[in-house]
Amino acid sequence: MAAGWMDRSQRTDDLARMRVAYPAAALEEADLAGTWHEQLAGWLGDALAAGLPEPNAMVLATADAGGLPSSRTVLAKGLDPRGVVFYTNFTSAKMRDLDATAFAAATFPWIALHRQVHLRGPVGVITPEESATYWKTRPRGAQLGAWASAQSAVVPDRRALDVALEQATARFADVEQVPLPPHWGGVRISPVSVEFWQGRPNRMHDRLRYRLAEDGDWAVQRLAP
Repeated sequence: MAAGWMDRSQRTDDLARMRVAYPAAALEEADLAGTWHEQLAGWLGDALAAGLPEPNAMVLATADAGGLPSSRTVLAKGLDPRGVVFYTNFTSAKMRDLDATAFAAATFPWIALHRQVHLRGPVGVITPEESATYWKTRPRGAQLGAWASAQSAVVPDRRALDVALEQATARFADVEQVPLPPHWGGVRISPVSVEFWQGRPNRMHDRLRYRLAEDGDWAVQRLAP
């Protein structure tokens, strides 16, 4: 046990020397699509074609009313000119943050492609009709899980979660279509800034940002790495 711990400790001591050299792949202004959502859709397609696991996973960052930040990984389940949509329990910690500040940021970390996308902006709950349409595409087990889990609440042990799922399963055993919970639905981030990051040699990365101006037009800006 002690030897194994020492081996792991040695590996963390090597953090300062861990480094990946990025190839010379470039991202030029001329390479960008006309809109941020078309560009994001294109890079999502590249991540999917590359076989990356869960290419629609994004790290969602929020802050509570006191400014204390939190982050977690969620799945993007909608993308159009209005923004990026994810789904959650409306009683969750993330939703309490969003209710308090009405803003969020998210990052798509496609590390294997040496790419990232960062977006941020105001958030809003999507319509019940939109949530219901997506809900019907979820596997039954995931639907039951949404009913069973009081997301972010403290529970005494794992057995409590198993019992809650068993109860939800029994509750809807004779129901062909599990209904949409009233405490669950979609949230849209409507970005005002979307940055596309491409790794480059010598840490001189390409960073191109679509930024929404006060007049409603989008401008592309290059940022220093």
